[in-house]
Amino acid sequence: MTEPVRTTNVPVTGPALAGCVIAVTADRRFKELANALERRGASVEHAPALVVVPNLDDESLVEHTRVIIADPPDVVVATTGIGFRGWIEAADAAGLAEDLLDVFAAARLIARGPKARGAIEAAGLTADWVAQSETAAEIEEFLLAEGVDGVRIAVQHHGSGADGLDEAFAAGGAAVNSVVVYSWGASDPEVLAASVARTADGLHDAVVFTSAPGVHAWLDTASAAQLDAIRAHNVSGRLVLATVGPITAAPLSAAGMVPLVPGRWRLGAVVRELVTHYALQPTLETVAGPLAVRARGAVLDGRALSLTPAGASILAELARAEGAVVPRERLQALLPGGSSDGHAVETAMARLRESCGSKDVVRTVVKRGYALALAPPS
Repeated sequence: MTEPVRTTNVPVTGPALAGCVIAVTADRRFKELANALERRGASVEHAPALVVVPNLDDESLVEHTRVIIADPPDVVVATTGIGFRGWIEAADAAGLAEDLLDVFAAARLIARGPKARGAIEAAGLTADWVAQSETAAEIEEFLLAEGVDGVRIAVQHHGSGADGLDEAFAAGGAAVNSVVVYSWGASDPEVLAASVARTADGLHDAVVFTSAPGVHAWLDTASAAQLDAIRAHNVSGRLVLATVGPITAAPLSAAGMVPLVPGRWRLGAVVRELVTHYALQPTLETVAGPLAVRARGAVLDGRALSLTPAGASILAELARAEGAVVPRERLQALLPGGSSDGHAVETAMARLRESCGSKDVVRTVVKRGYALALAPPS
């Protein structure tokens, strides 16, 4: 009777993200997110899908501000913290900040979530209502339920500008003034394309997204074949696609992928979800300790191993076999150039055992191949 392979869901030691390679597609707040991931052991790659382009010197923004000061709105909707702060900064550069703040103080201030509320409070003001779901849809439902006929509403939009608020309020009889403080711009296409290709090749453990427009730009960069490969990695559990919330996750779900969505819409919550995910990943119980295989390496007994690309591929193949013998020919095909040297596999195995810190972790099965040495069942 075959003994079951021993696995555990609890890491022995070391940071939960040790050995993980994580691509971050965010432009804004990248350093904050990268530092949080790196403190937990991850290696982080930066490949922004979109970049924020400020319009602080845009004449149309200043002109919109003058119009709003001259004809103050009854309601001001702040959809993003960065946009609301940027609007005040642009007004200050044009000598209009005090007048604009007076307009805000006299209006009813509506915030799309805590970030927008924080920006309002930083300006010395108070938000009158905050959307708990952090969605434009909740703002639309709330104000339309009250009635907006004849109400003057100024809407500060997020980067993509397409949330449907202007049209909904106008249809309800409101006079709407739309303000876009920043927009999304194209990132470095070569950097993004290379990152997407690495994801398709299985070289990333996770990709982190912070906006729906960024997800669309990332997906649009991938070829059909790359999307198929990414989808396969994701659905199989080898690739985590982490998002800040359901709106950001929606384009991934529509593409047939399974995104990781935290309960709270915060960067810190995304990091915690990734930590929890990898902390609970099953590990193989080897004679040298628990083994967890990552996209470009592995963690053995809580220690991230320093492996060559060939060593990482060989160890991953051995791990997939879960203690069964892997033929020498299959492992030889994983070596650079598909080496035909009969001694190349022995050399690679010696290096792998050295990297693992254990000569016993990989067994040599004479005339057959190699196998991971699993710990005997308790």
